[in-house]
Amino acid sequence: MKLKLNYECFDKGLEKLSQEYKIFAPVVLEYKGTYSDTPSIRYKEVKKFEDMEFALKSHFSPKEVMLPINEILLYFTQDDYSEAKVEEEKVLMFMRACDINAVKRVDEIYLRNGEEDYYYKRRRNKVKFVLVGCRESFRNCFCVSMNSNKTEDYAMALNIRDNELYIDIKDEDLNVFDGQSEEFEVDYVKENYIKVEIPENIDPIKVSKAPIWEEYNARCISCGRCNFVCPTCTCFTMQDIFYKENKNVGERRRVWASCQVDGFTDIAGGHSFRNSKGDRLRFKAMHKVYDFNKRFGYQMCVGCGRCDDNCPQYISFSTTIDKINDFLKEDE
Repeated sequence: MKLKLNYECFDKGLEKLSQEYKIFAPVVLEYKGTYSDTPSIRYKEVKKFEDMEFALKSHFSPKEVMLPINEILLYFTQDDYSEAKVEEEKVLMFMRACDINAVKRVDEIYLRNGEEDYYYKRRRNKVKFVLVGCRESFRNCFCVSMNSNKTEDYAMALNIRDNELYIDIKDEDLNVFDGQSEEFEVDYVKENYIKVEIPENIDPIKVSKAPIWEEYNARCISCGRCNFVCPTCTCFTMQDIFYKENKNVGERRRVWASCQVDGFTDIAGGHSFRNSKGDRLRFKAMHKVYDFNKRFGYQMCVGCGRCDDNCPQYISFSTTIDKINDFLKEDE
């Protein structure tokens, strides 16, 4: 069902849905940005349309709703353990096409890469997506090159037109809006300012010898921000927290990790697989455009550009791909 309606009618529909769903969308958090006088845009629970921010790109991806930064998996005592409970409410998330496509990548890792991850699946099963149409590309996006600018995987879609909204409802459970029937196509980005060409037939041994990694040794500071804002990065570490009152009682947590930071590849005996910053960045880049594709048949990166937006050293991932491509073409 396709409808045209105003903000007031849309908010009434959201109010009805909020009785069953927790609704998440990007919001502006004033004075929460990198500097004291700058905002941060990230996903939070909302109640009405005016709370949502779609004119700007969110600084953080929506993956933290389904894959929390810090998640308690279980509680334990000396003799027993109990599973941590999750909220019973369903979740409705307003997301752009690139981020919905990113969820597909995360699903591959947690649900189809060996045994299903129980803790991820129980959260993932509660989520439905509202696709937010993109009329124009944001800065640093290259979603068209990554084939992630469109998707049909949504329960509802939304086009924003000045004072009117256009919604395409696929899921009958979301059919609570009053509006006028109207035919339309969901907006999607047709062209980005940035275009990249993923090299074909990548030789990982040859790429490891490229001089660009030496350049990144000098530039990268191993802060890990590129990983933490990326919608497709999935690495984590496990932490057991013991309570001060009783050191035999505590909780086990899953916490986001980054392949770019010190200590990520440390092993017994004080050894580490990747000590240099260039080696770490090479590992990330090859995972995004080679390893994942070799295993699952499509690229991991969705071209959202958040890593470029957030890097304090202005390291561009799209430029890194171009440099890999140029290096491989030199020997042709």
